[in-house]
Parts: sequence; structure tokens; C-alpha cells
Amino acid sequence: MERWFKVGKIVNTHGIHGEVRVISSTDFPEQRFAIGQPLHLFLQKDHSPIKLTVKSHRKHKNFDLLSFEGYNHIHDVEPWKNGILKVSEAQLERLPEGEYYFHEIIGCTVMDENRKPIGVVKEILTPGANDVWVVKTKEGKEYLIPYIEDVVINISIDAQEITIKPIEGLLDE
Repeated sequence: MERWFKVGKIVNTHGIHGEVRVISSTDFPEQRFAIGQPLHLFLQKDHSPIKLTVKSHRKHKNFDLLSFEGYNHIHDVEPWKNGILKVSEAQLERLPEGEYYFHEIIGCTVMDENRKPIGVVKEILTPGANDVWVVKTKEGKEYLIPYIEDVVINISIDAQEITIKPIEGLLDE
């Protein structure tokens, strides 16, 4: 069975020439949304994905604006609102040592250097210089953990565990 990985969500149309507004959820938007790249659109009512080829990509405010080959009018893309754009596992490239896909980090258990569990990575934010992991405790509290060398000591994708050395104030109430 083929595995799929979300790279974005279509939230609206943009203009009348078939462009859509996408909230990106990929680590590599320049690569995923490059002209000629294949994407698959998953709609709630359809059981099989629609194969698309990126015709254009540009940034506008906090959105990625995309258009697709063969879909040149707003009426072609209006039904796609809330659709999810995905890539297949075969489209994932091998990453250099020490780099990870979001789906490899999300779901990992985070613990301190004494192996005391802190919580589970639920989301990854990309605000600027470094990623920030949203770690949720069993009690429902959320911590924001910066993905920087001073904090993250070890990542074991196989064990689904991440060890951190909390800096002062990081885990304060």
C-alpha cells in the first residue's frame, strides 16, 4: 500500500486564472512546489487522488500560490478548497545525516538527559532561523522546544525518541 505525505492544504482560490492558496506543511516548499513537480490532491468526497503537475508557484503573504497544468480557470479549482496536497513515499529524497522530515519527528517522545519523559512532538513550527517543536505532555501542557544544537542532544528515529538538554526557562511553568 502506498504511503502519502502531506505537503500542503488548499485553503482558497486566488484570482480567476486557476491559482490556489496553499498553507504549506512541507520542509521543502521550493522543491515540492517547483514547476513540473507532481502532486496528488486528496478531496474528502473522492476515494482516489487527483494527479496534478505544478504549472506555477509564488509566495504571497503567508501563502504559497500554485497553479496546475490543465486547470486554468477559477471554476476548475473551486471544488478543491480544503483539499490536501500530498507526495508519495517514492518522491521523498534521502536526507543528509542529521536532517529529518517532519513526519519522522512528529510523534517522537521527548525526554530530558536523565530520560525523564517530557511529552510527544505534536507539531513543528518554522518561524525563522530554526524550527520549533510543539511538545505536548500527558497533562495537555505544551512546550516550545527550539531545534538547536544547545538543546537537542540526540534523535533516534528508529526508537521514536528525542533527548534534549533543557536550557534555563525552557520547561518552566
